[in-house]
Amino acid sequence: MRTLMINVCDLETTKARMLDALAGRGSDDVLSFPSEELLFTVLTARRWPVLRALTGAGPVGVRALARQLGRDVKGTHTDTQALVKAGVIEKTVDGKLHFPYDAVRIELGWRVAA
Repeated sequence: MRTLMINVCDLETTKARMLDALAGRGSDDVLSFPSEELLFTVLTARRWPVLRALTGAGPVGVRALARQLGRDVKGTHTDTQALVKAGVIEKTVDGKLHFPYDAVRIELGWRVAA
């Protein structure tokens, strides 16, 4: 099972994870955002159902995805293009949408300033 972890972390942590991944260390794929604001700008309330529908589904066309979500094709296309541009989902050579994960884990947290 391939899991994507979505989180918010600083640049140094992101760099360290990238180096670990390049060295073959680390188990999950990670999508990090530098702030909660950016995370929620990219992953809007309308885009979460898109990710949920694509999780474990294999390549899916925009029209089929729109039907599955009960949404119009134009709005679905706009949201999926934003997710492709942000690197969250992929587009296959034949134009289908692909989210190569079977699960998603979201990690958010805060600490009291010292």
